[in-house]
Amino acid sequence: MSAITENTARAFNDLVEINKTATKGYQEAAEGVTSPDLRSELSKFSQQRAQFAADLEQAARRIGVEAPSQESTIGGALTDAAAALHRGWINIKSAVTGQNDSAILGECETGDATALQAYEVALRSSELPVEARTVIQQQHSDILSAKNWVTQQKGRVS
Repeated sequence: MSAITENTARAFNDLVEINKTATKGYQEAAEGVTSPDLRSELSKFSQQRAQFAADLEQAARRIGVEAPSQESTIGGALTDAAAALHRGWINIKSAVTGQNDSAILGECETGDATALQAYEVALRSSELPVEARTVIQQQHSDILSAKNWVTQQKGRVS
C-alpha cells in the first residue's frame, strides 16, 4: 500500500467532521419539523451520518490515518464554515418561520449538497486505497439518495 499523504488524511478528517456536523444538523431538523413522518426520517438520517463518521474513522485507522488533525484543508475549512452556517440557518429558520417544514428541508438539502461536494473532492484523490474508496463511494451514494428524498419531500410540504 502506498503512503497516505497529509492531504488524503485531511480529506478523511474533513469527511468525518462533515458527518458529525450532519448528525447534529439532521437531529436539529428533526426537532424542528412539525410532521411526525419527516421527524422520523430526519432522525434516521442523523443516525446514518453518525454511523458514516464512525465508519470513516475506522477506515482511516485501517489505512494508517491517525486521529483527526486539528488542521483541515482549505476546502475543509470552507466546508466546516458552510456546515456551521447550515446548522445556524436551521435554528434561525425554525424560529422565524414557526418551524416551516419546507424551509427546514431546504437547509437539509443545502447541507447535503455541501457534503456531496466534499465527498467528490475526496473521490478525486488517486491515492485512496480501494477499501477506503468503496466506503466513500457508498456513503456518497447514500447521501445523494437522502438529498433526493429531502428535495422530493420539500416539494410536497410547500
